[in-house]
Amino acid sequence: MKNLVFEIKNKIEQYDKIVILRHIRPDGDAVGSSLGLRDILRNTYPDKQIKCFAKDFAESLNFTAKEDEEDIGFYKDALGIVVDTATKDRISNDNTNLLKEIIKIDHHPNVDPYGVINLVEVDISATCELIVKIYNELSNDWVLSDEAAELLYMGIVTDSGRFRYSSTDGTTLRNASILLDKGINLEKLYANLYLKEYETFKLQSEVYKKMKITKNGVAHVYIDKKMQEKHNLSSQEASLMVGALDSIKGSLIWLAFIDNPDGSIRVRLRSRFLDINDIASNYNGGGHGRASGATVYSLSEMKSLIKDCDVKLKKFKEENDEWI
Repeated sequence: MKNLVFEIKNKIEQYDKIVILRHIRPDGDAVGSSLGLRDILRNTYPDKQIKCFAKDFAESLNFTAKEDEEDIGFYKDALGIVVDTATKDRISNDNTNLLKEIIKIDHHPNVDPYGVINLVEVDISATCELIVKIYNELSNDWVLSDEAAELLYMGIVTDSGRFRYSSTDGTTLRNASILLDKGINLEKLYANLYLKEYETFKLQSEVYKKMKITKNGVAHVYIDKKMQEKHNLSSQEASLMVGALDSIKGSLIWLAFIDNPDGSIRVRLRSRFLDINDIASNYNGGGHGRASGATVYSLSEMKSLIKDCDVKLKKFKEENDEWI
């Protein structure tokens, strides 16, 4: 990793303009790593122009710093740094062809090494933690502000499931402690991340009424456009309901299907003890082994995805009778 870190540093220092990008439908790690890195680079290289562009936004994360308004002309002769994005087609902006070069920094499986430099660590908890590791290597030169620390901590805590997922290890906690030492207001951060609107709880109660479970334990719910409108929630907010299904005993895979404004159906796939990203990749998606996303375009595709998960879970339980 060390050699790649210094290659990244050298590449950054060759450019006067830098564009930071992240994936569509951003989560805490995408927002935290893109804006946290922007803050580090702005404080380290005050003479450079450094911007973060995005065409979609996470309403639930609007308490953080904001992305810059996109300027098409800014891409010319600029270096792009894309964070937390496994494949080029999932980058939030479609103007990457205007960039002179791209650096990829990510923790998803490296199925598309689209950068001139690709720093990818799949076993790390979050891209934000990878940014902290880069900072650790360059701490004599790079500047970590309080704001950047809070953004990076947000990404680690959300992508690690508040340090509950299997990707969490001692190094994760040590890297998080570096950020905590900057004086993060944890109570305020957690309030912004996890307090929910009243309408969200009303939707959650409806989710429990409408959720279903397959014979082998795949829990799933379909949050259609009508449900979203009834509770005045965006598709992004509705997608958080996948977390409502995560504690059903015997259900090691849980799925939320959410109608998108464009007519497609977003799928959030989660699992415990077994990986499901291979199934996601068959339905226009991918991601982590036990936390992936996909997109389907019909109820028949939805049923097919549920069936694939059910078959996989059945086999897992047959081969692992001591899974809990």
